[in-house]
Amino acid sequence: MDTPSPAFIIDLEKLAANCALLAEVKAAASCHIVHALKAFALPQAFPVMQEHLDGCCASGPWEAQLAHLHFGKHILTCAPAYTSADLDTLLPLSTHLDFNSPGQWNRFRDQVMAHPRFQSGELRCGLRINPRCSTGPNPLYDPCAPGSRLGCPPELIGEANLEGLSGLHFHTLCEQNSDDLERTLEAVDQHFGHLLRSPQFRYLNMGGGHWITKPDYDRDLLIRLVRQTYQRYDLDEIWLEPGEAAVVHTGILAATVLDLFPSGDLQVALLDVSATAHMPDVLEMPYRPDLTRADGSPAADPGHYEHTYRLGGPSCLAGDVIGDFSFQSPLQIGDRLHFQDMAQYTMVKTTLFNGVRHPAYVLKHPDGRLETVREFHYDDFASKLGVPPNTI
Repeated sequence: MDTPSPAFIIDLEKLAANCALLAEVKAAASCHIVHALKAFALPQAFPVMQEHLDGCCASGPWEAQLAHLHFGKHILTCAPAYTSADLDTLLPLSTHLDFNSPGQWNRFRDQVMAHPRFQSGELRCGLRINPRCSTGPNPLYDPCAPGSRLGCPPELIGEANLEGLSGLHFHTLCEQNSDDLERTLEAVDQHFGHLLRSPQFRYLNMGGGHWITKPDYDRDLLIRLVRQTYQRYDLDEIWLEPGEAAVVHTGILAATVLDLFPSGDLQVALLDVSATAHMPDVLEMPYRPDLTRADGSPAADPGHYEHTYRLGGPSCLAGDVIGDFSFQSPLQIGDRLHFQDMAQYTMVKTTLFNGVRHPAYVLKHPDGRLETVREFHYDDFASKLGVPPNTI
């Protein structure tokens, strides 16, 4: 594969197929589906997504500006906290602006309600809620964990001034099926159903974490739940904002073997990709990515095949280890390896730590053509550190 190394390679045909499936679901459920930029934000791929989705959700002013300039359509913004300057940027761009607490809404309500777009109805505002319903296995990704900073808990509602708000927003799932959404909706009804049944509240945002495009996802149940929710509360709008669902299984991270040597009882293979700099969830979640060689032959658990290696990155972090993998034949310096399913929560979380070379961004077109749309160089590293442009 004639591409730079390392490189993220995004398959546009697979991306289009995922987004088309999301479009089928939203049509069947009569809801709206937007793409969560926090999972994947490559503008060169947006034309494929725009055809099928209703816009983007943003986590703050910069993502909202990216959505406005490169995606268009609806922009749903929700952040843990805003400043007045943030709102100066967001009020002209967002179609829905959700606040994380009643205190934030009360602090900025006058600024928001004075804006012409709010007064005309072009902008609606909502409150993020915490339904106190944990359904995922990993506390790191659980907005309903004790002491959560995300969403208004039920006990704050009774004394809150919600004048001017017209929507509620929960986001509690992470890579989960629709049965977990069903449990969550019952908790939402228990704690916040009285608000949704009032004429003041007209939209419900069910957030992200819905793995709609996975083969074992129960899409029929999701469609039924959305339809039932419309009927239960007589709502105008229901929104879903998955991120991974649009891009799951669409991208790889291509790497090259730089060095091979023994270390104690292990054989080490040093690569030009870094766990800490390029795929941090390998260390944070943690998880083990699927891996193949460039010819498609799979790697496996240690000992499954005859040749086992510890794959490490080029940074100075001792723990910059991707994992131990076995191969059917020995690795050689210069071999290309492909880490699978590397579109979501990788490119958006990469860093330039240690000055490690950053992967290029490559698009694979339906005709097989590979297009490098972004390469990174020393000046990217230097400018991030504040080096003036004329001295780079």
